[in-house]
Amino acid sequence: MPKASFKTIDTVDVAGKRVLVRVDLNVPMKNGKVTDATRIERAVPTLSELAAKGARVVVLSHFGRPDGKRVPEMSLKPLVEPLSQALGKPVSFAEDCIGPLAEGAVRSLKPGEVVLLENLRFHKEEEKNDTAFIDKLSVLGDVYINDAFSTAHRAHASTEGIANRLPAAAGRLMQAELEALDKALGSPKRPVCAVVGGAKVSSKLDLLGNLVGRVDKLIIGGGMANTFLHAQGINVGKSLCEKDLAATAIEILEKAKAAKCTVLLPVDVVVAAEFKAGAPSKVVDATACPDDQMILDVGPKSIVLYQKEVGDCATLVWNGPLGAFEIPPFDTGTVALARTVAQLTGDHKLLSVAGGGDTVAALAVAGVEERFSYVSTAGGAFLEWMEGKTLPGVAALIRAA
Repeated sequence: MPKASFKTIDTVDVAGKRVLVRVDLNVPMKNGKVTDATRIERAVPTLSELAAKGARVVVLSHFGRPDGKRVPEMSLKPLVEPLSQALGKPVSFAEDCIGPLAEGAVRSLKPGEVVLLENLRFHKEEEKNDTAFIDKLSVLGDVYINDAFSTAHRAHASTEGIANRLPAAAGRLMQAELEALDKALGSPKRPVCAVVGGAKVSSKLDLLGNLVGRVDKLIIGGGMANTFLHAQGINVGKSLCEKDLAATAIEILEKAKAAKCTVLLPVDVVVAAEFKAGAPSKVVDATACPDDQMILDVGPKSIVLYQKEVGDCATLVWNGPLGAFEIPPFDTGTVALARTVAQLTGDHKLLSVAGGGDTVAALAVAGVEERFSYVSTAGGAFLEWMEGKTLPGVAALIRAA
């Protein structure tokens, strides 16, 4: 996706205007308190910049899955205080996102002030991309800024609909995400390596199918690797394995061969009789998993092989862990490779982009989430982008430009 294909805040005059900003404030909460403020912090640069430029900033977001009903525990009201603190300025709140309450709150805004509107998904029309609902949102603003890449794979009223009604541009987070993704797979420096892990091949078939035609090397780890080993006639014991997908795995390997993409599977593995902390484990050759054991991580030879292969690349994109990283020592492979990638990135030898929930958690375990070129917190949208799918929210910004 070429950089010039969407507008950014730089090209829009916002002074004195009502600016609708779609952000993602769908943060984890416990007992009414935010437990991880990452998404709030990532929304701050765009909101602060717009306010500083004299915009009347109207913040739109969803929270949870209220299915078109008012669910008190899914109100955005508890986020007013954390958002105010992150912005360093007061944020007002409207008890609805459309109609008289929203209109009144927006009308009373002065340039540089910020209002947060109530949960968009309290209205079922939001997820239906309903025309009348888009009208009701659009009357609240003069300009639309989409800063929620994490919801860009949904064609909802607030992510796609409004972009067709108002002058539209990408916020700073959306811009950073799209530029990072373009460098990773759109127009990357080669060779490109993809690391794809996680439990199941079935959830990543589209992803693998797209990547083999676009990258030079593909490292497959996690439970997925077991399915590929099994497909080649290798015994994987009690390991997690989707045996019914053996033919599909072979197809992917053949497609990779035709595209001259090198697929790397583990050459040695860490096995244990059960998946629990402190379970006795040992390293065996990838072809020698005992019948009563399960593969829970890649072995030391595999790690060295992967580190060398990654060291020869200019670009790396990563989705999914190499092993059962939640429980030591089965995090060893993921942590070792993540630290190598971080080191190469720091030495300006590698552009590294990672994303997906498990991936972000695994990089945090390795202590390197700040040391990749870009880490996307957008789960589903990141995965669909890696699968080569068109994201409606991004397509709408490109059309608007």
